[in-house]
Amino acid sequence: MSLDQTLAFCIFAAIASITPGPNNTMIMASGLNHGFVRSLPHLLGICLGFTFMVFATGLGLHAVFIQFPVLQVILKYVGALYLLWLAWKLARSAPMSADPAKTAKPMSFIGAAAFQWVNPKAWVMAVSALTTYLPHAFGVADAAFLAVVFGLIGVVCVAMWAGFGVAMRQLLRNPRSVRIFNVVTACLLVASLYPILAG
Repeated sequence: MSLDQTLAFCIFAAIASITPGPNNTMIMASGLNHGFVRSLPHLLGICLGFTFMVFATGLGLHAVFIQFPVLQVILKYVGALYLLWLAWKLARSAPMSADPAKTAKPMSFIGAAAFQWVNPKAWVMAVSALTTYLPHAFGVADAAFLAVVFGLIGVVCVAMWAGFGVAMRQLLRNPRSVRIFNVVTACLLVASLYPILAG
């Protein structure tokens, strides 16, 4: 990739990573409910899981979906069901308590990394990046470079959403406000399914 292409890709990665979607909505809620430090495994799971997914897709995994289109349909509906379950959990989650034993646990590193494989927005981002920015005759190093750059930009963008959630804690000081925020955020997660299922 030339310098101009790399810069264009970085802009694409930043826009794709900072815009609202399931990952950003959930990490914002995690920042509010659990604080930044306790949300770090979730944050790193998103970024490293997505980086690996971009790399694996760049090495030819997308060819499997071309060969077996039904897998895309299955992933879409599995992802939708998982998002509904996450929205339900979020809507019912309690605000952060002084006693960690009384507070729901944030999403784990493995859970967040695994979620990328059923996250429709992540697939759109990965396939768009690879088809647009990988050179026609690319090698493993090209796919790795694209994945790592996307991952590094993603860390900054996702951390901003987590930080926004933490900042919201200053405004939402009472448990009732936090519960309302959680329910609204859960509704936004459900609403994010419309373009996925309608597309």
